[in-house]
Parts: sequence; C-alpha cells; structure tokens
Amino acid sequence: MSTLTESIAQFVARPDFAENTGKVREVAKTGFIDTVGTMMAGSSEPVVKVLLEHYAHAVSGDLAPIPFARLEKSAAQAACINGAAAHALDYDDVALSGHPSTVLVPAILAQGHVLDVSGQDALDAYAVGYEVWAELIGREPGKYHLKGWHPTGVMGTVACAAALAYLYRLDSSLSARAMAIAASMASGLVANFGTMTKPFHAGRAASNAIEAIQLAKLGMTATDDVFEHHAGFLRALSIAGDVDTTSAVEQLGRVPRILEYGLSIKRYPVCYSCHRAIDGTLMLASEHDLNPNEISDITVTMGPAQASMLRNHQPQTALEAKFSIEFAVASALVDREVGLRQLTDEFVLQDCVQDQFQKVHTVINHEPCPLEPAFALNDRVQIRLNSGQVIDSGDIRFPLGNALNPMTSQALRAKFVDCVETGVRSGAKLELSADELYGRLQHLEAMPSVRGLFAN
Repeated sequence: MSTLTESIAQFVARPDFAENTGKVREVAKTGFIDTVGTMMAGSSEPVVKVLLEHYAHAVSGDLAPIPFARLEKSAAQAACINGAAAHALDYDDVALSGHPSTVLVPAILAQGHVLDVSGQDALDAYAVGYEVWAELIGREPGKYHLKGWHPTGVMGTVACAAALAYLYRLDSSLSARAMAIAASMASGLVANFGTMTKPFHAGRAASNAIEAIQLAKLGMTATDDVFEHHAGFLRALSIAGDVDTTSAVEQLGRVPRILEYGLSIKRYPVCYSCHRAIDGTLMLASEHDLNPNEISDITVTMGPAQASMLRNHQPQTALEAKFSIEFAVASALVDREVGLRQLTDEFVLQDCVQDQFQKVHTVINHEPCPLEPAFALNDRVQIRLNSGQVIDSGDIRFPLGNALNPMTSQALRAKFVDCVETGVRSGAKLELSADELYGRLQHLEAMPSVRGLFAN
C-alpha cells in the first residue's frame, strides 16, 4: 500500500479526472480570469513597486513576462511579482481556507511561458495543484488561521510545486522530491495581514514552487515521506497534533474537490471574512434607507478565525481597512458600497467613516461551517437605531459570489473589465484591451501556447 506522499506524487505524475475533465477545466479557467483581472488592478500597489525595485537588477535564466510593466524577469521573479500584484488588493478568489489562484496562476503562466505549454496544459496543471491543496488541508480538523498560519503561503507553496511538477511531466519520485523541498520553503503568518507582506506570501509561494522544481531537477535531495512523517509538513503545522497522516488517499482526482468546493469570487476588495457581514449590512441599509447618524450600535456575529484575521479596529489606511470589520460595515453604511473606490486612504480617514468604527461590536459564533473550516456556519448583522428599534439580517450562510451562491458569467466579466481598466488608469501597460484579454482567457483551452496570452 502506498504512503500518503507516494499516493499524492503518483496522482501528480498521472492525474486522471476521467469524465469530469471538461468541468474541471471550466472551474480552473475561472481562476485564471479572476487572477489576471486582479493582477492588473493591483499592479500599481506599493508592494508591487517594492518588488519591482527589489528585482530591478536581477535578471537571469529563462524569462517570463510581467504584462502590466512590459518587463521580463526570470520565471520565479515574474511569478513573485505577478502573484503579489494579484493578491495586493485582496480582491482575488477564495477556496480551501486561502487564495489558490493567486499562487497557482502566476506560477503556471510564468513557467508555462518558459516551457511553451498549451492553455489546456495550464488549466490541467491548475487542477492538479488545487486537488493537492484540498487533499492536504482537508486532513487538518483545526483552523490554521487561529494558529497563525496563512494557508495561501503555506499550502500554496506545496500545491503549486505539484502543479508545476505536472507541467514538467516529472515522474512520481521527482514530484515527491519537489513537494518535499517546497514544504521546507513554505510559510506565511496571519500577523502580517493588513501589511504588504500578506500579498508577498502569495508571490513568494509561487516563486518558491518554481525554485523547488528547479532544485529537484538539479538533484537536490529531500525526504520521501514529507507528508506522513511524525516531524513532517502536516504535523509541524498541526494546531493540536491530530492531523490525519495515515488514512488512504481516496481516488485523488476521480471525485474532484475542485467541483465540490469550487472557487468563490470576491465582490468586495477586502478580507473574505467580512463579506457575509457586508452583504447583510448593504441589505439592511437598502431595505430601511439607513442614515449612519440614525444608528447607535451594530453587532456582527462571525466565527473565531474570521475575527482573528480582522485585527484592525481603527484603520487609518486603505491597506489596514482591508482587515477591519469596522471599516467594512462603515463603508457599506456611508457609501452603500465597498469597492475599489472606497479603498483609499482618503475615504478611510473621512470623519463620517471613522465615526462608525466605535459602533461596531463583534460576537463569536463557535459553530463551524463544515464546508469552509475558517468560517462560522452563519454570520449575522444586527443594527440598533437611536429609537431603540433593532433590525436584523438573519443568518447569512454564503456571501454573494461564493461557489454555492455564485456570480453570473456577466458579473464575472464585469469585474474583470473593471479590474483591468482600473489597472490601466493606474499605469498598467497592457498591450490589448480588457475585452480582448477576456476573450483569450475565455478560450484558454484552445490556445496552442500561453505565450500568446498577453501578446498584441
């Protein structure tokens, strides 16, 4: 009987989604569309400027594009910069207690450019990475965020190495070695949420995965039991030490997790922990035509891991505001919107916004969601008016855009176009229109080479 590491590596080397292949590729395509859009929108963010300067004189090896800057860097550097840009606004998609696409897509496009792979291969590599991420994170009953681990940086590094191992068509032995190397390169701390380092988690995970593959191919050795070892990847990260490292892998890929869990597309460019509460607040504000001055206090009920991520109770900058339930509620009440236009330092510092923060109180719901472990089963918003009347959103199960409450294809396209046009207004040097780029991504499976994705 194969070990956990062997089973996962065998899947990476020979994935089989059987009759689900077409459906799997469609979900993966959504990940590419959303990530390219948010990458363009985030291309002028300070963290991207820092990384461009950091890598300004570091050019080596096979080159891959940074499309919004009309630059080429090594595949690892390009993946790092593009991944950080895609995550910089916290507007990218969500699944598996993290942000899988903002790691997988930049790495696959960068390394795929070097290898000259087809769009279909890129989609299949994404699906492999997603399934490995799902397999690993599903073995831990605890909540990584409460321990302080950011799954995007931690799981993302290893899952991305799996995706790239497939792209290179590595055998199972070499795939296992690459994942083991990646496991020692994986990190990301929740304490850095609300700073430039959080999007750097995504960029570094993509970059490290590329390096792990390169090191494995050059002959660097690593353990062959990285996932089941008592001091291996899963047990080292485990919250209470009760992670499952022994049960068999159940037909990995045959019942695709990507079809079960899907991708949740963000409607608001803030931490996903806020999204249910934003939906509830916007609903109440609209239904009751609320004026913020009429409100005495607001109670938001959410899960413990959600609350722990939303650490900024008096945000002073747009970056801090992304991890503030107080800001999310205030923006929804003051402007009836939580969008890119509200995520500016100037808006955050308005008196009418700052005045709402002290009204917001958080109550913890300890009943976990069986589908999204980082979340409570339900969130809720209750607003008390100066008159004493309390208006209540009721239980909010899935926010708009969630995989189980999905966006329409028209809404996904509208978000993409808005993101690309936002990026262009901020200085992104894209060679084609948002509509042209969307069209190419929509037919990614038919592209003979990903090198043509951004070319004019």
